Amino acid sequence: MLARSERYAEVTEMAYMIVRHKVADYAKWKAAFDEHVATRAAGGSLGGLLFRGADNTNEMIAVFEWDDLGKARQFAQSDNLRETMQRAGVSDIPDIYFVEKVEDLAR
Repeated sequence: MLARSERYAEVTEMAYMIVRHKVADYAKWKAAFDEHVATRAAGGSLGGLLFRGADNTNEMIAVFEWDDLGKARQFAQSDNLRETMQRAGVSDIPDIYFVEKVEDLAR
């Protein structure tokens, strides 16, 4: 069995980017989001999870896994992402967080 510090070292290798924003039209936004998958992958994204607000279905939260925190930060600051969000109809200023996984929690 690994010591706690060794387990922690194992799970902190991946970085995550959490993006929260509202959209004017979900269908329009989702089409642009899906078209952007290759660009995200080329930037180092390994995929992720997409959430929609339970009380406001035009509020989107995406959690992306990245192979490198620096690449995630670079992608978040790119003109390409800004232009894609604008074209997709993002209607507020996105909140973007960079986090590292600490541990998996028991169910």
